[in-house]
Amino acid sequence: MRTLRPPVSIKEKELLAKIGDKLNNLPSGHVTGRQSGEYGPLIDPFNRVVKDLRISITDRCNFRCTYCMPQEGMQWIDRHEILTFEEITRIARICVERWGFDGIRLTGGEPTVRAQLPRLIAKLKEIVSPVTNKEIEVSMTTNGATLRLLAHDLRDAGLNRVNISCDSLHRDRFHQMTRRDQFERVMEGIDAAIEVGFEPIKLNVVVMRDVNDDEMVDFATFGREKGIQPRFIEFMPLDAEEGWSLDKVFTADEILSAISSVYPIEAVKKGSEPATVYRYLDGKGSFGVIPSVTKPFCESCDRVRLTAEGKFRTCLFAIEEFDLRGLLRGGGSDQEIANEIERAVGKKWAGHSIGNVNFIRPKRSMSQIGG
Repeated sequence: MRTLRPPVSIKEKELLAKIGDKLNNLPSGHVTGRQSGEYGPLIDPFNRVVKDLRISITDRCNFRCTYCMPQEGMQWIDRHEILTFEEITRIARICVERWGFDGIRLTGGEPTVRAQLPRLIAKLKEIVSPVTNKEIEVSMTTNGATLRLLAHDLRDAGLNRVNISCDSLHRDRFHQMTRRDQFERVMEGIDAAIEVGFEPIKLNVVVMRDVNDDEMVDFATFGREKGIQPRFIEFMPLDAEEGWSLDKVFTADEILSAISSVYPIEAVKKGSEPATVYRYLDGKGSFGVIPSVTKPFCESCDRVRLTAEGKFRTCLFAIEEFDLRGLLRGGGSDQEIANEIERAVGKKWAGHSIGNVNFIRPKRSMSQIGG
């Protein structure tokens, strides 16, 4: 019989247990108190500078990954409710020009199923940062199945980086986890991303106990050989079929133990990224670990999210959403949109509470929020 592993330390539990009280007293409205047109950082109630926007451009996907979507019966957003490229670009421009956001990541669903994706990327690359006076960085998370066809066009449009999701290096297991027989196409997509010069390329691996937890060294070796960086992600409670449980989480410590038993490693200083990066002592690359459940990075979180239909979210696990599409289509000014974003950030939590008795699963799955 398995013993359930504690999801967070006692200190972290004490912090997360206070979230409920904090939520009742968080400030709302203008968290920065600036007048229209003024530039300055967007700071949340816990003094974190928010500067990373994740934009889901579609809820559609050509895979049905078990940790994300149901096999059948997905309720899709009506197409007319999904934000247009012009609406997406307007929100991105407000975030960059008003608060100095330095990164835009496109997600889904699967972003490459959205028609004319290179056109959106080109529009986003026209936005200039007031901090650097240069175009912003635009990256994308994709399952890679269509990259062989799209990689050149995406690069030419200005896409800077790609993260490719791949959870198994065994074809049969890959098919089982994604419910699609597309392993070869994903491998071709990885090669295409390398060929056109995306750098760095990160390989997102969701690790599930007794499913793919025996492939940690295989992925490390694959990354070393290909010159890409695997990022091992703890399984989170964002699956549409609500099959998540704590005993299915293969922990960051276990991931590190498996890899370090073969390759000597050392940790690299951690910044605001969710992954703690480890480099191989022989100099042949690195990998990342995202311990979202056992060692959450909430205290340094600098990101916010925009769903495909224009809902603004401050956390994957947030309960409250803020409707920007209504403002966009109702004649709202840039200032009114900025006010609503500031109101949302004014309610950003200290952290999620996975493992806490007060934890409430999001009503949306990962594909509906934006990975």
